[in-house]
Amino acid sequence: MPTYEFECSQCKKTFTEKMSFEEHGKKKVKCPKCGSTKVTQVLSAVFVKTSKKS
Repeated sequence: MPTYEFECSQCKKTFTEKMSFEEHGKKKVKCPKCGSTKVTQVLSAVFVKTSKKS
């Protein structure tokens, strides 16, 4: 499941949320610190894990 990074406009806390592709755009994201829904998505690094071929 993908992880998305957000920043709260109220308290400036940066946090991550796990959600499916279907939820991403439909789900209301709340700040875990202050409970505000005024959050913006932040671009973050991508982690890719591949299997080593023999």
